Amino acid sequence: MNERSTTQPLISRRRILKGSFALAGTALIPAWAARPLAAAPWQAAADPLAQMRAQIGATPIETIKLSESLVMLSGPGGNVVVLNGADGKIVVDTFVQPAWDRLKQALDGLGSGRITSLIDTHWHFDHTDNNAAFRKTGAAIIAHENTKKRLTEPHELLGMKFPPAPADALPTQTFASRHSLSANGEQMALAHRAPSHTDTDITIRFQKANVIHMGDLFFNGMYPFFDSSTGGNINGMISVSTLVLREVDAATKIVPGHGPLGDQAALTRSRDMMVTVRDRVQKLKKAGRTLEEVVAATPTKDLDATWAKGFLQPNQFVTIVYNTL
Repeated sequence: MNERSTTQPLISRRRILKGSFALAGTALIPAWAARPLAAAPWQAAADPLAQMRAQIGATPIETIKLSESLVMLSGPGGNVVVLNGADGKIVVDTFVQPAWDRLKQALDGLGSGRITSLIDTHWHFDHTDNNAAFRKTGAAIIAHENTKKRLTEPHELLGMKFPPAPADALPTQTFASRHSLSANGEQMALAHRAPSHTDTDITIRFQKANVIHMGDLFFNGMYPFFDSSTGGNINGMISVSTLVLREVDAATKIVPGHGPLGDQAALTRSRDMMVTVRDRVQKLKKAGRTLEEVVAATPTKDLDATWAKGFLQPNQFVTIVYNTL
């Protein structure tokens, strides 16, 4: 396998990122702060969720080799990691529903072994949308117990309404704190992290390959999103980044939920940026400044050229930081 290949012609990473992040909860961002987002094309659709799925699902799948037995598939809803070998395939995250046929084709192209397990990093739809399709292949679905809980609830995010997931899309095996798996000569350590992006997030450490999948606990190279409606907050994001940095080394490959493959240095930059923004916003909030006043003060102005490359506009990122402090 080549280090990089694609199933379709490449499109710009900025377009991929904009199409991938559907999870900026409206409870976090008031209408005045979300005006750039309000003009987004999917919001004019009769069914915003279907439109978003179609938009994300059209994104090409890019394949990056992480080790002899591990690959990262990037594109239609974040980053999927596949452990492949004689014991079958273990897959982390699922892309969105319209991408299933291409995802299955990519998985089949890795070898004839069956898909034995799917691991959900957290509950959001761009990471769990194909759970039912994986179940039909005979795969077990492993996730934190809060992921199963959240999937059984209705949610509304960014104008998209999510009904409770059907029974065949729910995890078949859950855990509370830690879980381990062994397959294809690899040891996998699954760990629940304190509420940060949501209250459902886990990391998956592939010990032999020195790879860790952080899901949406890490947005590489862009302002991150955290979903306060299900426990997300800026301090949790910072704390988890700090903890993971103690667990990795300079050679560790760090898979983000969204963005390019990262490493210790990239995660450090992301953590330090979040600390800077948190401290600036917190100082203004403690001084009695309203949300409107803090946004108007543009506390991220010197950071935007580097970090405002994803879904969230700077005023939206400042808003969710303010509202979760």
